[in-house]
Amino acid sequence: MFSRRYLAMWSAVALLAVCAALAATHHVSWLWIVAPLALVALGLFDLTQARHAILRNYPLWGHLRFLFEFIRPEIRQYFVEGDTDEKPFSRAQRSIVYQRAKNDVDSRPYGTEVDVKAVAHEWISHSLAPTTLDSHDFRIVVGAERAQPYSMSIFNVSAMSFGSLSANAIMALNLGAKKGNFAHDTGEGSMSKYHREHGGDIIWEIASGYFGCRNDDGTFSAEKFARQAAEPQVKMIEVKLSQGAKPGHGGVLPAAKITPEIAETRGVPMGRDCISPATHSEFSTPRGLLEFVERLRTLSGGKPTGFKLCIGHPWEFFGIAKAMLETGILPDFIVVDGAEGGTGAAPLEFTDHVGVPLQEGLLLVHNTLIGIGLRQRIRIGASGKMITAFDITKTLAIGADWVNAARGFMFAVGCIQAQTCHTGRCPTGVATQDPVRQRALVVPDKADRVFSFHHNTLHALKEIIQAAGLKHPAELRAHHIVRRVSSHEVQLMSELLKYLEPDDLLKGNYRYSLYEKWWPVARSDSFSPKVELAVA
Repeated sequence: MFSRRYLAMWSAVALLAVCAALAATHHVSWLWIVAPLALVALGLFDLTQARHAILRNYPLWGHLRFLFEFIRPEIRQYFVEGDTDEKPFSRAQRSIVYQRAKNDVDSRPYGTEVDVKAVAHEWISHSLAPTTLDSHDFRIVVGAERAQPYSMSIFNVSAMSFGSLSANAIMALNLGAKKGNFAHDTGEGSMSKYHREHGGDIIWEIASGYFGCRNDDGTFSAEKFARQAAEPQVKMIEVKLSQGAKPGHGGVLPAAKITPEIAETRGVPMGRDCISPATHSEFSTPRGLLEFVERLRTLSGGKPTGFKLCIGHPWEFFGIAKAMLETGILPDFIVVDGAEGGTGAAPLEFTDHVGVPLQEGLLLVHNTLIGIGLRQRIRIGASGKMITAFDITKTLAIGADWVNAARGFMFAVGCIQAQTCHTGRCPTGVATQDPVRQRALVVPDKADRVFSFHHNTLHALKEIIQAAGLKHPAELRAHHIVRRVSSHEVQLMSELLKYLEPDDLLKGNYRYSLYEKWWPVARSDSFSPKVELAVA
């Protein structure tokens, strides 16, 4: 019992004895024994409790271990990590968002801190004949063939639900989108009154829970959908198949976390867990998906309708492509979510090891649409760690028409990457339903920052496009981006990535093993491959 492990305990006992002796002789007040008595009581509790072995062996001392573990993320973030360490976003990445959101100077002195000799370093080739552009309000038209096409910005707020984010965060994002004339994706939690407060453009995401348009048994309600989809604020409809952070997982919002406002928004009862199934009940085949897309498009009055997914088995997306050819039903857009996408809470294995990263997923979707001759009729959005104008540039060059950002706009609203989203104790009021915590987020101020981040990022994109000698981001191609592949060799992205030619898949020109192996086994009537060919 006199081991150094118990030094803190015996020191507390000695201090208690000294204070008690002084108090007994009236040299100090008896209040002086309160603190040492509490320490001794805590030490005795540590010795007798059965939950933590460290505390049983190191009474009092052991609490330091839990304290340091508790503040470890802050210590690492503020004192240990380098400016360019991306875990998950580097200090440099966060700083550029904060500076642009606040309209502060975002220039850097004394040259780059990036190792330009490192493998995988990338840049865009500039032109000796740069262009001069009048505006950085870069836009594309989605659903040009529909009754209500949408002219959208090429940089928008990605899917984040009310419930995951606070009411104030939702209002700030939507007001910022209104000021900047860009779109705000609702996430699968549906449209709340906070999305409607300021009238910013909405992309309504319909997921497997059919929140906001569901019957009491959780099935899809056409009547409820049509009523909300008719609102002028809703510009596009997006069917969510999967998300990058946890594709194929589904989710549960425990009953204890469901507030009356969340219940009203999602159309779920209080006192019961809110289930987001891993699959849709309205369809189970590629053909069924497209028929559901067409149904939503009709019910919405001809608003652009598409779907979002993180790529998994390649034959499943090939099956959707075959269904497009066979039915003639085309989505107006497809959003590709990379596995590097984030969420408030996801299992470690899903975060790290499930789903295809954005570059590969985007390339597969882009290539497939080219190979079946439909790329010009279907727009592609992309999401996954979009922070800087170069992130946007590279993604558009690979094959996207527009990009979405979630965590970038969270930083603009005030997120400090505390990584407590899943606890409800967000220190800045962004990812919490605690009314006291979210009071810290002042909507008008943060909405201005959302607008400024968008505005200044697109201004930076404009300068990149000008430097490359182009007139619009739509002219970007893979050959504009260069990647270092070794300490002494670089290659154009167009040489590293494998692209199909128009109608290749229709002609049977597979070119690459991925398409040669999996295109023939894909089925429009099932997400499963043709067994006999798959086995072969």
